[in-house]
Amino acid sequence: MKKIMILGASILQLPAILKAKDMGVYVIGIDMDENAIGFQHCDDYHVISTTDIQEVMKVARNHKIDGILTIASDMPVRTVAAVSKELDIPGLDNQTALRATDKFIMREALRSHNVPVPYFAKASDINEYLQVLKKFKGCCIVKPVDCSGSRGVCLIENLTDIQEIKKAFEYSKKNSKNGEIIIEEYMDGDEVSVEILCTQSEFHIIAITDKITTGAPYFVELGHSQPTQQSCTHEIKKIAVEAVKAIGIKEGPAHVEIKITKQGPKIVEVGARLGGDNITTHLTPLSTGVDMVKACIEISLGIIPDLKRKKDQGAAIRYLEADRGVLTSVRGVKEALELPGVEQVSIVKKIGSKINPIQNSADRIGFCISRGSNAMEAIKNCEMATRLIEIGVLKGE
Repeated sequence: MKKIMILGASILQLPAILKAKDMGVYVIGIDMDENAIGFQHCDDYHVISTTDIQEVMKVARNHKIDGILTIASDMPVRTVAAVSKELDIPGLDNQTALRATDKFIMREALRSHNVPVPYFAKASDINEYLQVLKKFKGCCIVKPVDCSGSRGVCLIENLTDIQEIKKAFEYSKKNSKNGEIIIEEYMDGDEVSVEILCTQSEFHIIAITDKITTGAPYFVELGHSQPTQQSCTHEIKKIAVEAVKAIGIKEGPAHVEIKITKQGPKIVEVGARLGGDNITTHLTPLSTGVDMVKACIEISLGIIPDLKRKKDQGAAIRYLEADRGVLTSVRGVKEALELPGVEQVSIVKKIGSKINPIQNSADRIGFCISRGSNAMEAIKNCEMATRLIEIGVLKGE
């Protein structure tokens, strides 16, 4: 029996754990949360941080694993690279992992390969930050170089407002693991992501996903749909592949985020992982019939996957919103699930949880997933479902 180590055992990684088990693979789960939902489905698990390379390495050696992966989180990517190199199993090299998880190094790699990116600069303290801002005109985005899930991302709309400027710095700095932040030109336009699988140095574009966000100042994702309704798909595909090559990904998944600006598509970020927010675990199989999770497991075990498209349908996800306060009730889930095309309704917050304004992905309380004959039908089905769900909140601070 093949053994695979999966870094992360939260609900985001659960599809990989379940899929590996279905494939007859022995699964070792790693997560710092002893109550992680995925642990109950693993053959063995260890309560360790997914970024603790040395401890993860010890467990990997002891189990003599055949493969290692993470599917929806950025920071474990460096651990995957280190372990795969040490044990001589399929995976990224360390430099590629660094380029895929440090936004400043990523930007430099993209720029050096003439891949279109916004103007950017880095700062590690307030004085350097204030000096860097003098080079910008108009709006700019401030974010940690090494975080994900929209944590620490903030828009500065007024470069003369010192209070707004300092607030953005403190918010971003607080979420930065190494203390560095990146400041970049604000790109206005629609956003998409490109879901790619790389195998034997070939780049297979599986889907292009349209996105909606909360907008300024935090830009947290509130919905996705496939296939894309953008007209410039040729350009999108071209720069997505150029970006993946620039980062150095040759085997495994890539999730490329792109803004469609007036100057053409520009790269937001490149992840050496599958797209999160249920994009590749749920939407892509519904719209294309390609099981990207299974393919990633196979690639990590040295198996060439089947990437043939089997469907041409629509799929969508919409996240639920609620007022600030304490969650008291959720009604209408059963009724929503009975609607045509609705595949799943999930509430991720427990009754009694504090509901905050959405500033990052963890603030969202739940979601609906739907399918349709095309993207518009899937979106319509999803939005009808969300309207049926009533979120009870005891308002307050």
